Amino acid sequence: MTKKEIVKAISEELGLTQLQTKAIVQKTFESIIDTLVEDPKHRIELRNFGVFEVKKRAARKARNPRTNERVDVEEKYVVTFKPGKEMEERVSQLMLDKERQAAESENVSASAEISPSTPIESTPTAPLSDVPPESSPAEEIAEIESPPVSSPYNQ
Repeated sequence: MTKKEIVKAISEELGLTQLQTKAIVQKTFESIIDTLVEDPKHRIELRNFGVFEVKKRAARKARNPRTNERVDVEEKYVVTFKPGKEMEERVSQLMLDKERQAAESENVSASAEISPSTPIESTPTAPLSDVPPESSPAEEIAEIESPPVSSPYNQ
């Protein structure tokens, strides 16, 4: 979901114009950023939603995956987010609901039987001499050229 979609959903629910709602949403985001930067604790706790916090990531040695060369990565500050209890519970419930639906659909498809009056058609098979030999997975992987991977860490 994008910010534009959030603005549209909120404006429809509250009966505000999208311009008014966009200003409110934007101001909320700016306030979160400003508080993380300016607050001495660099922390925002939003009950039942979660906690945003600025943490210092220590300097470390890394490896460039293209060249296998060792690279020094400087220390930096990163924003972390830890979801609140209500958010975790609702997301967990979503996952349980999806698993339950998948299990129910498997049970329905497994219980569908072929009626005895339905003729079973067989598919013709090719003689073994016409079937090309299968290549091993290792040979298939060797044939594929993988493109270089772009990542902010390889620069």
